[in-house]
Amino acid sequence: MIFGARLQLSILLLIACFGSTSVLAESRDANSYFFQQSLGDFSEELQIAKEDGKLGLLLFFEEDNCPFCARMKQTVLNQVQVQDYFRRYFNIYALDIEGDVEMIDFNAKPTTERTFSEKQFRVRATPVIAFVDLNGQLIRKFTGATRDAAEFMLLGRYIVEGHYKQGSFTRFKRSQKK
Repeated sequence: MIFGARLQLSILLLIACFGSTSVLAESRDANSYFFQQSLGDFSEELQIAKEDGKLGLLLFFEEDNCPFCARMKQTVLNQVQVQDYFRRYFNIYALDIEGDVEMIDFNAKPTTERTFSEKQFRVRATPVIAFVDLNGQLIRKFTGATRDAAEFMLLGRYIVEGHYKQGSFTRFKRSQKK
């Protein structure tokens, strides 16, 4: 009896501390289950995405010590349903906007993560989530962290279902609340 009461109290304290039961949702490490290991050649990554039947690539631009990037990884990108949904449609790669790691861009030209981020995607703040089609063309770019996993899933539907062709993500979100 006392054990049951303590368990209930512990659960209530967890809910009070974290605001909802969503913390108890199934999660996995974002670095292992959301992101894929890049070959460092994004012209090749596009080819692999084509062969895998994907819609394109999702690029997550981040930097060390970015609290919003860390929050995304700890509360959104670690969710199993998020990982499964986005990996179904996209090959997903993280890029360090301050990185000096050499890579090959979509046009098979050598560059670094920093230059790729700055020159080709104009990333100035993090996180930035960029959706790229199978030709290496930017579909849409979302700057900042999403509020939660539900908003990130809505962003995925906005791209996957082609709603981006009709208008902004903000307008799409409003239409979904009706």
